[in-house]
Amino acid sequence: MPHVFIILLLIMLFVVLLSWVIPSGSYERVTDETTGISVVVPDTFQYVENETPITFFDYFEAIYTGFVNGATIMGTLFISSGMIYLLEVSGAFGAGIHLILNKTRGREFSVVCIFYTIFVIFGVLGYGEAAYPFYPLAVTIGFALGYDRMVGTALAIVGSTVGFTSGLMNTFTTGVAQQIVGLPLFSGIGYRAVGLAVFYLIGLIGLYTYCRKIKKNPELSLVKDEYLNQKKQNLTDTMEEMNLPRALGLLVFLGTIIIQGYGCIQLSWSFPQIAAIYVIMGILLSIIFRISPSKACELFCKGALRVFAAAFAVGLAQSVVTLMNQACIMDTIVHGMSVLLENKSAILALLIIFVFVTLFNFLVVSGSGKAVIVMPILQPLGRILNINQQVLVLAYQYGDGITNSFWPGSSLVQLSMCGIDYGSWIKFCWKIYLSFVVSAFILVLIAYGFGYGPF
Repeated sequence: MPHVFIILLLIMLFVVLLSWVIPSGSYERVTDETTGISVVVPDTFQYVENETPITFFDYFEAIYTGFVNGATIMGTLFISSGMIYLLEVSGAFGAGIHLILNKTRGREFSVVCIFYTIFVIFGVLGYGEAAYPFYPLAVTIGFALGYDRMVGTALAIVGSTVGFTSGLMNTFTTGVAQQIVGLPLFSGIGYRAVGLAVFYLIGLIGLYTYCRKIKKNPELSLVKDEYLNQKKQNLTDTMEEMNLPRALGLLVFLGTIIIQGYGCIQLSWSFPQIAAIYVIMGILLSIIFRISPSKACELFCKGALRVFAAAFAVGLAQSVVTLMNQACIMDTIVHGMSVLLENKSAILALLIIFVFVTLFNFLVVSGSGKAVIVMPILQPLGRILNINQQVLVLAYQYGDGITNSFWPGSSLVQLSMCGIDYGSWIKFCWKIYLSFVVSAFILVLIAYGFGYGPF
């Protein structure tokens, strides 16, 4: 497979080609007085003359603009990864893993289940990019358990996908979409919990099947060259024992995660606040492990450097959106979907909505960004077709969440954190994700069948 940067640059080129085929169009937008969210006004679409068509130089300029637009994510990624590295070099993570391995010998998959569940919880809380710094840790855990790199990658990415897709307490998709259509925030949580259980089991079965397969025959590993040369004993032998400073360091780390979760849910924190608590964590870790300020800065730089490729990929992913905005084709695509829904049966309309959001996610990764464009269009159509607004939100969140780690726009960033190429990832995950998609649409149909509400 080509390098992650090459793939993203090709997607940018694809958007340029689309700008020559799809005419420019625009909806009027207003700011909702209740939520403060800028949303489109249905029935105001009109084709427009694009006064700033994409030129040869614009293609390259979009790279810089994408970096500027993605600066909050990139900055948080650098800061959190650099601070977490202070904990890694202290041996605290290794000692913690060593302790877990001693307690679970012969039950390695139970440890996979534990960390898979932790990443599911991260997804439920809507962590998204905020969970990226933990992905390399998941890979290390997979190695320590005697599995290959793919297992660690999967427990992190599939786990996060399961939690994020469920929309249980996800402000970025469920929360924004419900506010736009006028539903109580996080209403209908019971049925979404059922969806979470379904996705959780599908992901866990996929993980178990692969773990069992490579344990029986390492030749079947999707990264077999590395796996065959991998020595589990080499890793665990270098792990040091737990002591008081390392235990305190892990407690500080755990406290940071808990505070981050509380801040995101209860205090509406975003990336600046998340970055701030990691800086505080880094200062505390320096004190606990008696690291001098200059040495701490050196270690921070080493830790931040590890995620340079992932951060660069975030900027390129934002460049795709930059080009789409310049081409003025996002509204045209959404308008085309709304026309397609006219005079369709409710079930067929739900299928079209689900497929459309899934495909649109290839170009526009942001869940909240898609919601402010799509949901105001779906709201009146839902009333015309007698589809509950809650069902529409469910179809939207499932269409958005599942493919966040499948389409290259966002999955390449995650995979670069884990050292897995896109081709190997698709070979591993396509059956799991196909099962996600099928079960998600069945859940949407069931919700429609019993009148999942409120209306």
